[in-house]
Amino acid sequence: MVEYKCLNCKKIISLEELGGRVRCPYCSYKILIKLRPKVVKHVKAR
Repeated sequence: MVEYKCLNCKKIISLEELGGRVRCPYCSYKILIKLRPKVVKHVKAR
């Protein structure tokens, strides 16, 4: 699932909520940051 975070109101917005627009549906701010999934890296011990 693709999610974005508004830099103004800090709400998490899904791609479906955006509906093809590039504005926050809560505060109409234009700058959104795409959230990356947390990746756990496994390091092999020697």
